[in-house]
Amino acid sequence: MTNKKGTGQPPLYCSEPDHLKLDYSKLSTYSIKDRKSLVSRDDFAEPWTKGADLGTFFDRLPAILAGKDIRHVIDAIAVAAQKNRHVCFGMGGHVVKTGMAPILIDLMENGVITHLAMNGSCIIHDFEVAFTGRTSEDVAESLTCGSFGMAKETSEFLNEAISRAHEQKTGLGRAVGRLIEDLDLPFKDSSLIAAGTRLDLPVTVHVAIGTDIIHMHPGFDGAACGAASLHDFKTFASTLADLEQGVFINAGSAVILPEVFLKALTLVRNLGHKVDDFTTVNLDFIRHYRPMTNVVNRPTQGRGKGYAIVGHHEILIPLIAAGVIEALQDPSQMRR
Repeated sequence: MTNKKGTGQPPLYCSEPDHLKLDYSKLSTYSIKDRKSLVSRDDFAEPWTKGADLGTFFDRLPAILAGKDIRHVIDAIAVAAQKNRHVCFGMGGHVVKTGMAPILIDLMENGVITHLAMNGSCIIHDFEVAFTGRTSEDVAESLTCGSFGMAKETSEFLNEAISRAHEQKTGLGRAVGRLIEDLDLPFKDSSLIAAGTRLDLPVTVHVAIGTDIIHMHPGFDGAACGAASLHDFKTFASTLADLEQGVFINAGSAVILPEVFLKALTLVRNLGHKVDDFTTVNLDFIRHYRPMTNVVNRPTQGRGKGYAIVGHHEILIPLIAAGVIEALQDPSQMRR
């Protein structure tokens, strides 16, 4: 060291320790031609050709990461529908707010979706669309003055449906759908829940008390709501008991539906039902912990397969739905 003794100044330089003097001439290498590579030019995307069809679009996606996954998801849904297996679509309210009802109703009418499972916010947005053709208030604006969630008709209608569900000892989804139909709401053709009633497909609603605006209103009966939601949980579990070779999709529910799915699945397995070979799909903006753990990874250990595709619902859901419809019309497009 070159610093003066006792000055406290750092040395101008340090000699390199002997153990760091490596002999790079002895480095072991291999030929890249012998190496296993995860990406091949055979998997690259292909440029678009003017006038080509939708099937060609999917074929020309790269067979890499999400480009490959979205094709596998489409095929899994189409194959399940072709074999009359369950395709259960779980969802949060954001799916309604992004205008996806017509797409999902079409899949229900075409025998693809066999079960809709919703969190509590979905019945709010679905009713408001059926009643006024509009939904989704400005929360930031209404929260400051205390008017958030205080829509009179929304509360009165849904709490009436909860009361009817209690009286009729039925599920919340069925009660809401019947009430929409009974009152012949002006925009009921855009209602997912009414479509389920019309097509006699199960629509189940899985409520967490305190999470939805109607829970703040004096007409809300927590016991009745809980009983109706428990009824729907049992209906949902009955569907999952027959999910073998089917598909479960979770779109836009970060907590409720992943938790409900995991509990219902373990319930039916505990009761002796074989649910091992099936596909799960999570569609959302980001990869949340619970959907990745409770939908994509844990349930599919074994013969199952889980996929997580990140993106906007208003793009992903129509794209996947279009691919499924095309594949069902032309089974030769299916890749499995």
